[in-house]
Amino acid sequence: MQRRLTPSQLSSLQETEEEFALLDVREAGLFVHKHLFYASCAPLWRMEYLLDRLAPRKTTPVVLVDLQGEQVEAAAARLERLGYSDVAILEGGTLAWEAQGYEVFIDTNVPSKAFGERVEVEARTPHLTAEELHRRLQDRENLVILDGRPADEFFNFSLPGAHNVPNGELPYRIHEFAPDPETLIVVNCAGRTRSIIGAQTLKNLKLPNPVAALKGGTMSWLLAGWTLEKGKYTVLPEPQAEALAPIRARLRQLLRHFELPSIDTAQLEAWRAAPERSLYLFDVRTLEEYQAGHVPGSRWAAGGQLVQATDTFLATRNARLALVDHDGVRAPNTAVWLRQMGFQEVFLYPPPPQATLETGPEPIRVLRDPSLPVASWVSVQQANALRQRKDARIYDIDQSVRFAHRHIQDALFAAPHRIESFLDKRDDRLVLLTSRDGVLAQVIASQLVARGFPARAILGGTQAWRAAQLPTASGREGILTGEDDTRYSGYELAEDKTAANQVVRDERFRAYLQWELDLLEQIQRPGAPTRFQVYCP
Repeated sequence: MQRRLTPSQLSSLQETEEEFALLDVREAGLFVHKHLFYASCAPLWRMEYLLDRLAPRKTTPVVLVDLQGEQVEAAAARLERLGYSDVAILEGGTLAWEAQGYEVFIDTNVPSKAFGERVEVEARTPHLTAEELHRRLQDRENLVILDGRPADEFFNFSLPGAHNVPNGELPYRIHEFAPDPETLIVVNCAGRTRSIIGAQTLKNLKLPNPVAALKGGTMSWLLAGWTLEKGKYTVLPEPQAEALAPIRARLRQLLRHFELPSIDTAQLEAWRAAPERSLYLFDVRTLEEYQAGHVPGSRWAAGGQLVQATDTFLATRNARLALVDHDGVRAPNTAVWLRQMGFQEVFLYPPPPQATLETGPEPIRVLRDPSLPVASWVSVQQANALRQRKDARIYDIDQSVRFAHRHIQDALFAAPHRIESFLDKRDDRLVLLTSRDGVLAQVIASQLVARGFPARAILGGTQAWRAAQLPTASGREGILTGEDDTRYSGYELAEDKTAANQVVRDERFRAYLQWELDLLEQIQRPGAPTRFQVYCP
């Protein structure tokens, strides 16, 4: 039997230093409408795929929540079948929490975004408006625009003339983009948070350059009536050793200030083996560096994104965090930010020079529910032949935004929690599922097989389909479940240039930017026990 917690009991738990994971089992597009501050989204149908990364220790106390108790019983039973031994349910769900006077939140990455707002106010992060930046560009002033988002986001859209230097790379490579101490450095993102954190990173390092965050990011640029560039990619230059020396020295000061220690291999291995505590081990370098050689068992989380989206990388509150420190810059800078966010046990792990490293992408460990069969695979060639003969229906169950950009021809999209409602057991055609790499597709296909549907997963997923140059299409016409799996931002509407669409886009932009500003007031209310400790140089 699962334990049941009242809202007041969960509130008390959040105030302690005990380890626990708070998981909301709804699909992300439903989660974003109303959820608890520290909840991580772990949808019921995707649990096997997500849990090992979100809450890797199976004896960690896990608290499950949904809107009002519709799915938590099934989710708790599944967690127990997956080996989790301490599962509790929030009675009455998010609505009961709200009814007890505790605050609820919308959107994603709320703790990180609320923290960014605190940083801007307390550290007095300087900023420029889009109009001011545009004027300075027109006047050809001495400035450089650095976009702190990941490369894939930058590729989708960017400011004219901007360079992509993800926030985690800023302290490591800043000299290569702004060698002149008189150059104004403008840091931007899509909205507010990464602009603020990126700019304040450089301020905290006491660079001689003037620094500013772009207020409202690329949203403010579009709202002002200007256009963005697309399809750009920045090759990150290797830093010069002499340029890194003062950065390392300053970071050592910050590490001492926040009492952030280093650990050796013996300590790391002891913590890995400890059954009573959770340990997350992250490599915060670029994906290319990680794949070229990383400490075995470490996960890749680019430093800027780890700070931006802590709730998507780790769900266990009060766990230990170790960051692999290869260069004395990127991991220490990330650790300093995590400590300010309230993570108390953050450590640096400098691997020995002769350490054995693994190569390749981060392995995905999918948990298996022993009560479910394992769905079979079909190759992309077999799937295409079945599609052409109309002997199968193809469903994408991954992300509707990615589906709209490019998907398998004739495929439909359905969020996993609703896919069964679109199937008919009297139809003898195969149900073929696809996801980006096929892994999630097999998880969902196995659940459908258990329910009596003839489901298979496409080996290698949509990536393999595209690599084989098989027919694809684009557009939202095949999306059956609306925004259940994700919440569309104004950027998803930006391609449609009709006047009515632009009005909706701008309304979403303005609402989003105001929501971020309002987070400071929200986190003062009961239900959001933040431990922010902003450094003010």
